[in-house]
Amino acid sequence: MDPQTIIARRIARELRDGMLVNLGIGIPTLVANYVPAGMHVFFQSENGLIGTGPVPEQGMAMRWLTDAGGKPVTALPGASAFDSAMSFALIRGGHLDLTVLGGLQVDQQGHLANWMVPGKMVPGMGGAMDLVTGAKRVIVAMQHTAKGRPKIVRECSLPLTSTRPVDLIVTELAVIAFPEARATLVETAEGVSVEEVRAATEAELVLPQPNAA
Repeated sequence: MDPQTIIARRIARELRDGMLVNLGIGIPTLVANYVPAGMHVFFQSENGLIGTGPVPEQGMAMRWLTDAGGKPVTALPGASAFDSAMSFALIRGGHLDLTVLGGLQVDQQGHLANWMVPGKMVPGMGGAMDLVTGAKRVIVAMQHTAKGRPKIVRECSLPLTSTRPVDLIVTELAVIAFPEARATLVETAEGVSVEEVRAATEAELVLPQPNAA
């Protein structure tokens, strides 16, 4: 199974019936493909759509129906379209139960950097700052390393997206939470050891304690 699928499938386990959920660009959009059977989740895209469905099959995309990154999406029966003002009122008003975003770096206190790399072209900051600040729960979907370098670091070298810490990181290697602003290993992926996770992580990890006898 490829890393992106591992990540998306694991994040889908965090969904709950009736949630209003925003999916960011990249890996997060794949989460919609793995909603548990019988569960009804309302996916929101900040360009103005509630009711997005799975990524369309090849040849079935509609050029006027896209996510915030311009990628094709599907709309479920009963979907609602609206303008950006309404979309960001939902986000800034604290109505999103969950947002799933990609990440460039996350530090050991849970601070996310995902909107720019200095010196490279930035098309715009998008809605990331509003989403991290306004959603009730924030999950970062990203691969554990980039070109062999850890993305979960002691301190972000890239500009922060928000001063609010994220709640959870899901990578192809592990799930990491931030209780009391401390990077805490929650679980490892199937076939991955704790030692492998630590070797791929620059941040200091709090390891799960074995159950007391």
